[in-house]
Amino acid sequence: MKLHRRTFLHLVAGTAALPVLPRLARAQTYPTRLVRIIVGFPAGGTTDIVGRLIGQWLSERLGQQFVIENRPGASANIATEAVARAAPDGYTLLMLGAANTINATLFDKLNFDFVRDIAPVAGIIDTPLVVEVNPSVPAMTLSEFIAYAKSNAGKINLATPGIGTPPHVAGELFKMMAGVDMVLVPYRGSGPMLTDLLGGQVQVAFDPLPASIEHIRAGKLRALAVTTVSRSAALPDIPSVSEYVPGFAASTWYGVGAPKNTPPEIIDKLNTEINGAVADPRMKSRLAELGGTPFASSPAAFAKFVADDTAKWAKVIKAANIKIE
Repeated sequence: MKLHRRTFLHLVAGTAALPVLPRLARAQTYPTRLVRIIVGFPAGGTTDIVGRLIGQWLSERLGQQFVIENRPGASANIATEAVARAAPDGYTLLMLGAANTINATLFDKLNFDFVRDIAPVAGIIDTPLVVEVNPSVPAMTLSEFIAYAKSNAGKINLATPGIGTPPHVAGELFKMMAGVDMVLVPYRGSGPMLTDLLGGQVQVAFDPLPASIEHIRAGKLRALAVTTVSRSAALPDIPSVSEYVPGFAASTWYGVGAPKNTPPEIIDKLNTEINGAVADPRMKSRLAELGGTPFASSPAAFAKFVADDTAKWAKVIKAANIKIE
């Protein structure tokens, strides 16, 4: 049978489009059932709060329940492994954060490769740490504190909420870039660390802004700087560390990831909806209450950010010889 050229071209075009149709249909129908968002920390923490905010938004927007499942332990590695091993179908997601990029180097033996096995979907919020001191410290600015620390080398206690936490590695980066020598005092969590900082047993700490902002506003702690490149709207009069130590940047950030090989059309759909959330005035207001700023990006841009953050903290961890106890 002889085909006319026009008929042949129509058939070719139709054949070429066939692989696209299932992908489009999959993106249009997703989700068709409950979606789990795995959080590697207990309920009530910042990661959990941000996860519940975004889960509620996605539930309302996509017509299926996005439920939070808390799997704390091993600095979020238990949750990350669960998602890395989950089916790549968009129905198991992971709340990502700075802890994940730190853990990639901090832990020698993991049953997964974070950069390889988790596909970044979208950023949500970027929250600064705040460099804060007990009011007894005779430094009103960060430059004065750096000078004070240099003249009292090895005598100032730098408190952290634990070895390998974002505040710890941020403090180590500051020590290296500012050229100061301080004694590391690790605690088991932010609560006991703040108790001793308020009591004057330790002098300085890097802490997530949401945990400390009320103490700062009450004058019980003195904020010297925030660790993001730009100043925080929550403390607009407080400079960033980079204004005194050029190139310094550290933060606690939160986003969403999925198992590798999750269909790109599902990742794109989730990315669009999450970006819509962080642009919504009501959501922006809720995120601002946590001391953070919206962190919208494409999947590719977010993946680059995650890879760069992993490489950055790998250098700090190796240079400071940070080991898990």
